Amino acid sequence: MTAQIKILIEGYARKTGDEEFASSTTVLIKEKGVNIIVDPGMDRKKLQDALLKERMEPNNINYVILTHYHLDHTLLAGIFENAQIIDFEGIYSWDGKIKNHGGMVPGTDVKIIKTPGHDPFHCVVLTKTNNWGSVVIAADVFWWQDDEEQKTDEESLMTHEDPYMKNKEELTESRKKILGIADYIIPGHGKMFKIKK
Repeated sequence: MTAQIKILIEGYARKTGDEEFASSTTVLIKEKGVNIIVDPGMDRKKLQDALLKERMEPNNINYVILTHYHLDHTLLAGIFENAQIIDFEGIYSWDGKIKNHGGMVPGTDVKIIKTPGHDPFHCVVLTKTNNWGSVVIAADVFWWQDDEEQKTDEESLMTHEDPYMKNKEELTESRKKILGIADYIIPGHGKMFKIKK
């Protein structure tokens, strides 16, 4: 059984005067009766409206995956009180329990892949779908400011500057890894795009 995915919020990042506005792309994955949110972001109203549109509530979510710890991706994780939280290596429960996930979301075929570079503890999510083949929810391995042109040819993707990058060599390797496995990529901020092969 393949996953169903829905982009609930297309991530954005922009400056208006002295203020910055940002929230990550938020994705809903449904597979084998398991409901997963990837990066709940920090735009509460947009998230609540998107869930209502899907006829879902926060308590319908089984897992929340945090691709990394930047607040524009994680701030709203606490509204999912029934969900367990997943990061690059563990599953966290509200009773203080932590266990290793071994690279998979329990009860599904959804994979968690470590992709350091933008952040040392960064991961991406790989799903198999009927409509798009292998989809990588890439978070900030690839992302764009709202006023940037989103170039998706391989050279542009590999050389795209990331002002928040922590390790250039690791980010380059993570980008290569993703481009080798994805048919489509959902970036942390910007539009979903197809990989040209």
